Formats: sequence, C-alpha cells, structure tokens
Amino acid sequence: MSSRHNDGSAGDANYGIIGVDYAKYRQPDPHIAEFIRSALGAAGTVLNVGAGAGSYEPVDRTVTAVEPSASMRAQRPAHLPVAIDATAEKLPFADDTFDASMATFTVHQWSDLKAGLAEMRRVTRGPVVILSCDPDELERSWLHAYAPEMIAVEASRYPALTTIREALGGETEVVAVPIPLHCTDGFGEGYYGRPERILDPGARLANSAWSFVDLAVGQRFVAELGRDLENGTWDARYGRLRSQPFFEGSLRLIVSRP
Repeated sequence: MSSRHNDGSAGDANYGIIGVDYAKYRQPDPHIAEFIRSALGAAGTVLNVGAGAGSYEPVDRTVTAVEPSASMRAQRPAHLPVAIDATAEKLPFADDTFDASMATFTVHQWSDLKAGLAEMRRVTRGPVVILSCDPDELERSWLHAYAPEMIAVEASRYPALTTIREALGGETEVVAVPIPLHCTDGFGEGYYGRPERILDPGARLANSAWSFVDLAVGQRFVAELGRDLENGTWDARYGRLRSQPFFEGSLRLIVSRP
C-alpha cells in the first residue's frame, strides 16, 4: 500500500491541497442520491468508505464513515457523524458488521482496489454499492474536445467496471445514472450544460484529474473554452445541452448483493 499524503490522503490525489473547498463545489445531487438510496434498500446500518465530506450519506440510517484525509474529515457538516481515520484496504471492523456499505467517487483513488472491495464485502451483510465512472464512456463528454489529456488521466484512473464486478462477486448489476442539467455535484460531466461554471478554478480543483495534468493544460482549456463561449463556437456545437434535462455520460452505480 502506498504511503499517505501529509493530510492522511491514502490515494493518488493529495486532498490536503485539492480538497480545501471541495464541499463547496461537490454537493450531493438529489437525483443521484435517489439511486443510492434505492440500492441500499432497507439497510439500517451503512458503512461509507472514502466518505470525504459526506456527500450521499443517507441521514435516515445509522452511518459509519471512513475517510483517511484530515482535510476532508474537517469539511464534514455537523449533522453527519465524525469520520474514522482509516483506509478501504484495512477496515477496522468485524465480519458482517453492517447491513450495507457504499463508496462514492472514491474507488479510483484506492491504492489496492481488490483489497478494498474485498474488505467492504467482508464487513457487509447485504448490498455493497459503488458509485463510479465507466472509463470507456468518458469521451462522450464535450470536455474531451477541450482537455483530452485530462480525460485520458481520468480513464486511466477509473477501474474497469468488470474489475469491480469480479472483485465484489455475488449478484452484481451495473446501473447507468443519468446526470441532471442542474447537477449540484460538480464533477466534470455535471457541468455538461453549464460550461461557464468549469472556468472557475475552484470547480476544476474539486475534480482531482486536473491535479494530474500539466498546469498548461488547464490554462489552454480556460483560454480555448472562454474564447469559444464568447464567439459562439461552443453553442454552435453543443448548445443543445443547455436545455437537455439529462446527460447519459459515464456515471454508473455498481450494486453487489451476496
């Protein structure tokens, strides 16, 4: 397992740097949250692994949150439980402790994916619910035309869905999650119809892929997108997205039941 960053981040991204205003830009989206709630079923006790600032944690269940980054733990709102400092690969719980477990936008950060998923399965009696992105579908976004280097980084970091399914075992299904136009969770595709928003440096900082590409890529992205928004090129190509209720992008929910 790789060593942690200064703030405790155990994955490839240093959330001591990129997670400073993470919660400001990455608010849970109600439409996406409903998919997770449904997948958790009647579970009364839920483990949230790589819990971050608490996005998508159900408030009507007893939740135990695990998060190695001190920066992210500090951003958890007061109404959510304090997160335990631990990693997916070594969960400090007995077998079959929880009715269900969940992990959202985090498995691509883990240093040992199979170990982390095996640990989730070990401590969970019922469904294991993973929200992630299909790396084979990331090029569907217009972002690929402006920052192919960033999309390539994302595709290399997100694990293949078959890898997740095989590691979890049991009865596993993959559900496509359409992204709503006014998505409150500011991951890249969440801005599909609001391109101006992603010109904000904070919005890009809250998407870890940007921290893995050269600074010049972000500068070029801002210059070219800003120019195309001003002269109408973006709208000529993608303007229909501004009023498209949902975008079928790369977002997927993987649900494994024993």
